[in-house]
Amino acid sequence: MSKHQITQIVQARISGDGMVETGVKGVQLFRYSEPMRCAPAVVEPCVVAILGGVKEAILDGKSHVYDASRYMCCPMSMPIEAGIPQASVDNPLLGVYIALDARVMTELAIEMESASGAIRRPEGGALPQGFALAQWDDAFTEALLRLLQLETPTDLAVLGAGRLRELCYAVLTGEAGRSARRAYGVGNEVARAIAYLSTRLNEPVTIDDMAVQVGMSRAVLHRKFKQATTMSPIQFVKSMRLNKAAMKIAGGMSVSEAALDVGYVSPSQFSREFKRLYGQSPRQWSHAQHLSVGMG
Repeated sequence: MSKHQITQIVQARISGDGMVETGVKGVQLFRYSEPMRCAPAVVEPCVVAILGGVKEAILDGKSHVYDASRYMCCPMSMPIEAGIPQASVDNPLLGVYIALDARVMTELAIEMESASGAIRRPEGGALPQGFALAQWDDAFTEALLRLLQLETPTDLAVLGAGRLRELCYAVLTGEAGRSARRAYGVGNEVARAIAYLSTRLNEPVTIDDMAVQVGMSRAVLHRKFKQATTMSPIQFVKSMRLNKAAMKIAGGMSVSEAALDVGYVSPSQFSREFKRLYGQSPRQWSHAQHLSVGMG
């Protein structure tokens, strides 16, 4: 019943295609009534809850399709291809986008670790991927409903941050919780390495630079990075840069400007690597693709 109420709230607040602010920072509603081919994107830390329709994300060549039965949690910035495989006026893609605030998530993750005993590093074993699909549970559903029920400016100003924090807690305790806690709690070296990289895409960042930043050896960072993202650090850096460049080109930037903006000194090297990843030259791709930059 609560999910039905959430759907009714979203439908009442958004009539046309696009994204609409809710009044709570980082929380937006969206609606799209036309399918979109998967195209390069860089998804920032977020949760996407689908209420109608289907969304697709391709990570390192593997397709992940999700709908109203599962929400998506991406606790780290990730280079993916995103699209809408099917949508129509009668059955649009409908949902809620929640940006994850690093400070709030870190506070909650560490408080949870403290409450369960002495803070300790996570046990060994494979790291969860930085991209998770989780079943809606009662806690997540109720928290999202309570957040979207806020309407007046006073309610939004006074209660918004608290209700959003409650939703973040539901994510951390839900099916995607282990992945999210690894990104924000103790032992979050991979997430910190990605955050370091994300602010320096136009600089020559090496694996050694990333390893030094998080206090790990090159070999250990490589192993944990592969476990968390399915890519090696070098592959990840290249995908982040090329996806960012593709988004800039789709937004109207010239190929040469986009290449320089993400750290490529040689336009020919940029074109070669772009074609190797996407199967087309940057100019061919820019004419053939339509990329929605409003939502990952």
